[in-house]
Amino acid sequence: MTSSVQTGAPRALDRRVLRIAAVVVLGSFMSILDTTIVNVAIRELSRSFNVSLSVTQWVSTSYMLALATVIPLTGWAADRFGTKRLYIGSILLFVLGSALCGVAWSATSLIAFRVLQGLGGGMIMPAGMTILSHAAGHDRMGRVMGIVGVPMLLAPIVGPILGGWFVDDISWRWIFFVNLPIGVIALFSATSILERDEPKPHHTLDWLGLLLLSPGLAIFVYGLAETAAGGGFKSFDALGGVVVGLLLVAAFVWHANRRDGALIDVRLFARRTVGSAALTMFLFGTAFFGTALLLPLYFQVVRGESALHSGLLLAVQGLGAMISMPIAARITDTTGPGRIVLTGLTLVGLGMLGLTQIQSDTPFWLIEGTLFLLGLGMGSTMMPSMSAALATLQRHEIARATSGLNVVQRVGGSIGTAVLAVVLSHQIAKIVPAAAAGGSGMQAMRNLSPAMYTEALPALGRAFGHTFMWSLAIIALGLIAASFLPRQKVTAATEVVHAPAAAE
Repeated sequence: MTSSVQTGAPRALDRRVLRIAAVVVLGSFMSILDTTIVNVAIRELSRSFNVSLSVTQWVSTSYMLALATVIPLTGWAADRFGTKRLYIGSILLFVLGSALCGVAWSATSLIAFRVLQGLGGGMIMPAGMTILSHAAGHDRMGRVMGIVGVPMLLAPIVGPILGGWFVDDISWRWIFFVNLPIGVIALFSATSILERDEPKPHHTLDWLGLLLLSPGLAIFVYGLAETAAGGGFKSFDALGGVVVGLLLVAAFVWHANRRDGALIDVRLFARRTVGSAALTMFLFGTAFFGTALLLPLYFQVVRGESALHSGLLLAVQGLGAMISMPIAARITDTTGPGRIVLTGLTLVGLGMLGLTQIQSDTPFWLIEGTLFLLGLGMGSTMMPSMSAALATLQRHEIARATSGLNVVQRVGGSIGTAVLAVVLSHQIAKIVPAAAAGGSGMQAMRNLSPAMYTEALPALGRAFGHTFMWSLAIIALGLIAASFLPRQKVTAATEVVHAPAAAE
């Protein structure tokens, strides 16, 4: 029998790879779902614990911080303990954190348990993707990443819908309890399906890198969150956090570039394909997560929709992604990722352009068409970018590169939500002067009388349209980065030939 390798035809996705992909999808879905499901419950949590929104926002921010800080450990932990053990341990920690969040008795306890949940959730995705990439091989990377990418784009859509339903009809505690049955299934499946791999520690833990990068990311994102809450770099916490965080991250890059076995092998990003893919993912993540923050706020604040209805209005975005993602994944395996990613980002850019024209009375059918276009573009961008980078790597490089790429994407998402929140807050402050003095535009809007609120709606619509212009500009930068991706099929051997100095 002639093998697919001999004939040059791409191998099919066999039952073994599909079973492993199903396990990875379960774990990934839980982790990503919790980045958005809580957002619709922020107001209810404020009332339940009798705290301000500035305190309650840390229920979301602390989770993202924990994700960003723990991901760099994944590469070392995968080598030290084995990917199967790491994946199962991460799910266990995430499920434990979810259960504790569900029984939280105060805002402080909930924030602390969200950190614990994030420490587990941050390693689920990169560990799962490492397992799957090893099982699939280079020639099937695009198709398996298309499968894994479905929860990455669906979870932000399902999250607001599910969260709104729980808050309106059951209890906010089920936002966290919903992870328990999914987690049990994921644990059982991982134990029985994933193949045991022997730990192969190549290096000791990079303690200096850990002390530089993880706190650097956390402090930087904290500074951006304070910037969003305070409306600019007016406080020491905001400006100091951003500056100190950047200095620590820069110090890590300098350190990692000179050390073998660094927490993240930054030398991999010097390769053209890996570096351009990482920058594309960073800019796409910035625009994607920032827009994911703005759209529910637009529906609730400007159009007066409930949290559940807002989530339902966003579902068409997921439909677009489901249509385009498998098509883009299959094409990526047979042709260069550059063309696919450029096409996807162009569709996203057209969607963002439409959102910049949004008004308080824009017909819903037009908004839904724009969101569908965004979904088509997102499904053609995220996973082809990731698979472009991973397809050029040797097997031993994948674990550390995967963790690095996930850090890039998570940090991009944190920056996007913080920056666009700052822009929107400034726009609202121009409409409602009390927002500038009170430091919380949304609180000031709730204090308006019905007549004043109605009068302010046209200006509010324009404020959101102006803020979406920032997303459009970020996508334009992403198009520049994606133009450096190869426009023909890439292999690890090809990349090493072009960048021998970067190889270990």
